[in-house]
Amino acid sequence: MFGRKKRQSDDESQYGEEFVEYDDYEDDVEFDAAEDDYDTDTALPVVGAASGDRTGPYDYEDVSEQLETVAEQRLDLGSVIVPVPPGGQLQVEMTPDGTPQAVHLATQHGRITVAAYAAPKSAGQWRSVAADLADTLRKDGAQVSVQNGPWGRELHALTEGADLRFIGVDGPRWMVRLVAAGPSGSADEGAPLVSAARAIMGETVVRRGDEPLPVREPLPVVLPQELADQLAAAHAQQLQAQQDAVAAQMAAMQGGAPYQGVPNPQDSTEPRRGAEGSAMQQLGLQ
Repeated sequence: MFGRKKRQSDDESQYGEEFVEYDDYEDDVEFDAAEDDYDTDTALPVVGAASGDRTGPYDYEDVSEQLETVAEQRLDLGSVIVPVPPGGQLQVEMTPDGTPQAVHLATQHGRITVAAYAAPKSAGQWRSVAADLADTLRKDGAQVSVQNGPWGRELHALTEGADLRFIGVDGPRWMVRLVAAGPSGSADEGAPLVSAARAIMGETVVRRGDEPLPVREPLPVVLPQELADQLAAAHAQQLQAQQDAVAAQMAAMQGGAPYQGVPNPQDSTEPRRGAEGSAMQQLGLQ
């Protein structure tokens, strides 16, 4: 269980971030998920008698009522609801227009990314996707092997930047895929990162929605308001720092007086000429 949360090919662009160094993140937001907050009673029940000892991933419609009792131990990202490991950090990957593209869970062993996609009613999409990913990775020079995991087929890949393990599961009109990425050896069978990845997959909930979507279309990521607010504040600080650096450089080039910072708009009748678009606008919150 988990603690409380206090040049890309077509295949890669649809099914995962560019395969860069595993610790190359966009924005970090830390949640309080300390060891002392472990709660061993937060697991969702097994759905379906035929599933045996297997747990999730779950369809939202099957566990919506039970989910209410453990909502505080989960991170709701709209299309997927996932547990956050103790001590984990969240890294949000944004598109150029400021839309959240992916949320990564950073642990001491590596990074875990869970994403859901539209799929046909019949199962089998993950098998096709795994084959495409394996071909793409091999063309990029990775060593790829197909291994068997709790849900069947998993991909193990050794790349120049990171070791990777892909875990996929087909659901009703959705497919969920997890990528675990870390340093050499971290994606091997029995490694702590792989154990954490499978535990997260086993407690993931997918909210598909009723909207018709093309097969393999990523289901949208929606940030919780608290996380969106923290990112907005971080982007505002970054924007201010960039403005200060540019202004200081311009002053030095012109041989003017030392730069004293951006003036308060209330102290001048001139309109402020900052960069177009605030951090809030970049996040799509305005």
